Amino acid sequence: MNSKMTYGEYSKAHITDLPANLDSEEALIYKRAIPQFPEEAVYIYSFKLQKMIYASGWEELLGYHDDEINMLIITSITTPEFAAFSNELNDKALMFIQSKTVDLEKYSFTIELKKIHKNGSEVPLISRVGVLHSENGRITEIIGRSQINRSIKFGKVMRYAAYGPDKAEFEEELNKILFQYCAISIKEKEALELVSKGYSYKEIAYQFNVTQSAIEKRILPLYKRFEVKSLAHLIRFAYENHILP
Repeated sequence: MNSKMTYGEYSKAHITDLPANLDSEEALIYKRAIPQFPEEAVYIYSFKLQKMIYASGWEELLGYHDDEINMLIITSITTPEFAAFSNELNDKALMFIQSKTVDLEKYSFTIELKKIHKNGSEVPLISRVGVLHSENGRITEIIGRSQINRSIKFGKVMRYAAYGPDKAEFEEELNKILFQYCAISIKEKEALELVSKGYSYKEIAYQFNVTQSAIEKRILPLYKRFEVKSLAHLIRFAYENHILP
């Protein structure tokens, strides 16, 4: 990946409309090796080959046969309100991971969003993307899992999470570059939930074993991001948009 590539260009340069050959030896190996859960679809995309190399479960999930689904379809069928954020999250997260040189396979990220079924209906999903393989510090294959979650209540706030050895740095970087969107990370949501229950920043910091300043950095930026003027307003906004249960 070119480190000078601007955000948004990564997908255009590396994602194709080539579906997987499910009769290939590689696809058959993955079929035996990768577990799959109910109402879940899986794909494996090779940046090295610039094509899908495995897909399973997509007809049940979104109406596409496993031998026709490809990365361009997956990215293009996101509902309009989630499309820009979802595409940019994928680009920025993969670019962050590619800036690392070790343990790339330990990184992943999730997003809650809606996709458009082939029949035109909207499907609520939790999608997770992680690095499956890397070579010489470069991502070669990613694995994506999407599972239906009918319990999700969507407001206008998009929810995502980052995982990996440098999780804090990963999430902080995503927070900075995704600030233009009305989004919230899992870490911010956890802190906000405790604030809504009356815990002080000091008490929350103690519970998470971080500094009080770290908790403030999770909460205070939400005021500007969600255009609220007070903590009470922030908490009300969180409930109205299903951030908090």
